Amino acid sequence: MRSLTNLKHPPRFALSSTAGNPIVLSAQPNRQIELFVLAEDVIRVLVLPDGETRGPRTWAIAPGADDVPLEGRERRDMSGFTPPPFTVSEEAGHVVIETARVRVSIALEGGACAWDILHDGAWHRVMSDRKTQAYNFGWWDSRVYHYVERRRDEMYVGLGERAGSLDRAQQSYEMRNIDAMGYSARTTDPLYKHIPFYVTWQPQTSTGFGLFYDTLADCRFDMGRELDNYHGHYRHFIAEHGDLDYYFIASAGSPLDAVRRFTWLTGRPAWMPKWGLGYSGSTMSYTDAPNAQQQMGEFIERCREHDMLCDSFHLSSGYTSIGAKRYVFNWNHEKFPDIDGFVQSYLEHGVRLCANIKPCLLQDHPKFEEVASAGLLIEASDGEPAWVQFWDEVGAYLDFTNPAAIDWWKARVKEALLRHGIAATWNDNNEFEIWSPNAIAHGFGKPYPAHQAKVLQTQLMMRASHDAQREHAPDRRPFLVSRSGGVGMHRYVQTWSGDNYTSWETLRFNLKMGLGLAMSGISNSGHDIGGFSGPAPGPELFARWVAFGIFLPRFSIHSWNDDGTVNEPWMYPEVTQQVAGLIKLRYRLIPYLYELLWQSHSAYEPVLRPMFAEFPHDARCLTDGDDMMLGSSVLVAPVVDANRTTRDVYLPAGTRWVSYWSGEAFDGGQTVTLPAPFEQPVFLLREGSVIPLNIAEQHFGRPADERAFIAVPYAGAGTAQGRCIEDDGESEAWRRGEQGRWNVMLTTDDAGTLRIAVERPGWRSAPQSQVRIFVPMHETRAIVCANGTLAGDHTEDGWRCLTISLPH
Repeated sequence: MRSLTNLKHPPRFALSSTAGNPIVLSAQPNRQIELFVLAEDVIRVLVLPDGETRGPRTWAIAPGADDVPLEGRERRDMSGFTPPPFTVSEEAGHVVIETARVRVSIALEGGACAWDILHDGAWHRVMSDRKTQAYNFGWWDSRVYHYVERRRDEMYVGLGERAGSLDRAQQSYEMRNIDAMGYSARTTDPLYKHIPFYVTWQPQTSTGFGLFYDTLADCRFDMGRELDNYHGHYRHFIAEHGDLDYYFIASAGSPLDAVRRFTWLTGRPAWMPKWGLGYSGSTMSYTDAPNAQQQMGEFIERCREHDMLCDSFHLSSGYTSIGAKRYVFNWNHEKFPDIDGFVQSYLEHGVRLCANIKPCLLQDHPKFEEVASAGLLIEASDGEPAWVQFWDEVGAYLDFTNPAAIDWWKARVKEALLRHGIAATWNDNNEFEIWSPNAIAHGFGKPYPAHQAKVLQTQLMMRASHDAQREHAPDRRPFLVSRSGGVGMHRYVQTWSGDNYTSWETLRFNLKMGLGLAMSGISNSGHDIGGFSGPAPGPELFARWVAFGIFLPRFSIHSWNDDGTVNEPWMYPEVTQQVAGLIKLRYRLIPYLYELLWQSHSAYEPVLRPMFAEFPHDARCLTDGDDMMLGSSVLVAPVVDANRTTRDVYLPAGTRWVSYWSGEAFDGGQTVTLPAPFEQPVFLLREGSVIPLNIAEQHFGRPADERAFIAVPYAGAGTAQGRCIEDDGESEAWRRGEQGRWNVMLTTDDAGTLRIAVERPGWRSAPQSQVRIFVPMHETRAIVCANGTLAGDHTEDGWRCLTISLPH
């Protein structure tokens, strides 16, 4: 009867005060809505059916910071925010809160919110809570609900690495980290990551917003797939536990605004070493083999034989085996009789090792009793280990909410790996699949059911690995990889889309998964090139996958093929030369990728971008296609279908585009057909861009670096410009100011002159006396050097090469 009464009479709220931040609305009995004005474009809503928070602290919110306290951040902590001026008023049964960019109206009857954004001098209504039962005030169960009205013209992007189309409309998704080996990139759900953030974009008005639900619980998003006649068109969020605690982020003019702000809100992306952008070899077969050390040595020999550039190798978990099973931090000395010699042999060739580590100890692990006796495992309510299925055995997870377990983990990372010269950690199989309600986490002294915050264990595991690396080598930037994770993982790790299945369909939809991650604040990502699970890719599919993968921040060929084959750069002699050339092209582009990651770290810019996000006013870019932007300057159009020798590419309107391979210029607003041989992936440069390159001749084991720039000046008056960060690529000296940059500008005027200015402020270890700048061959205007001297002018492959002598 009480439940029916509550449904009939929604809570009637009253404004406690017009002063203060948060603004508090209260209703009987003990119900409360708190609104925090955090920035002109960010307002947080906290709905408390019982007047008290039920969820744990937050490990997600770290505005502009490198991290949060180990034990989490208090939910009402306002540090890091600079609240703007705002007004609070009551009118017609509503409380209205207004900043310079956002206005929210809260109905006193029921608490439903309606949101407006100021754009082009007018207020636009962008979101309204559902008029019927928008929130759960204890009416149905203890779960958390948020129902929002849905417009038919809206797009939804984000939610991390979801399978399927980039636009999430009409679909439903579950956030429940799971080991989805061999997943379908088109249909499988759930997957590996827990990122409850998405951007709503309304093309008609060029307005939108981001919604972030700060929860650690398993949750579900329905983006209009569900239909109920009693409530109109809606979409909704449901979490199994905790509080309804969400952040509204305005995004007017570009959907990228919300992505940047969300990334800032959840912490600064890690600035990782430059070598992390090189090719990383990997396969499970090498370390699974009885003669693993020998097979690892043969990889180096084959790299030398085929001149495959390589900076790192991901050491799969076979190095830890006892029999057929894997035991974290155990070295199999039969497979690796000389650990130090093995590691050193790789380092001598410039190849660093990234070792696989897993957070679950099998019940017969050599250290199991020691760890269990010390209380370092997640335990059942009776004090026994909380048993879980892990690979082909039963085991128990370490409890990273226990500081003693963190200390044990860090000590093992340093002792078993880092002291041997292992450079990095590969945090794998860390989904923490705990389903029993009787499993209890330590909770930093406040125990709670472990299944309520599984992703927190994942986050704290990668943080412990990160801290171990920093403690072991405080002057070097940590490099880590993690398969699973949640909001805030970008502060520690590079990631990838997990154990994909080998198919052309996967190649197409992995592209969209990477864009989904980038639109969710996680830019440093990639995929298992060639596919991890299933059959070996054929020569054509393999070459096309490499040609796509070289443009991603993470580039690793990794496999565990069902037929026992191994994905290696030289697996098909008929395309080996093209693969070697593609990898060299990747190294040529590393200065641009490094700059993009710096912009991600320093300015929260997404590295990969959907076409519509970069060109929101071009209606044709709203189509869910197979192209992407790499930064704001490069359009990448991979071939994702078999038996193709050309690629049709739609060029966004309002700018010109130039083919990297031919230097040919095309007007935007049209579709062009370009040749697409294996060794020449289709990509174009945007007018007004200047892209840094490494044009030094490089060979395996002999790195070289010479900076050059490729530029597309404006056809009319205007300044094309680009930047390039420079440092030693690995140390923390940049924090002490030992970092410089190139600034290159090409200014055109109506007099038919192209004025080039090259600036090099800051640190330089080996300054170049000359720099080459490539402009399209059709560029015939007279050259004037603002600083330096034109020392050469010739053509190369459709480009005009200008050599500029720089002043000392």
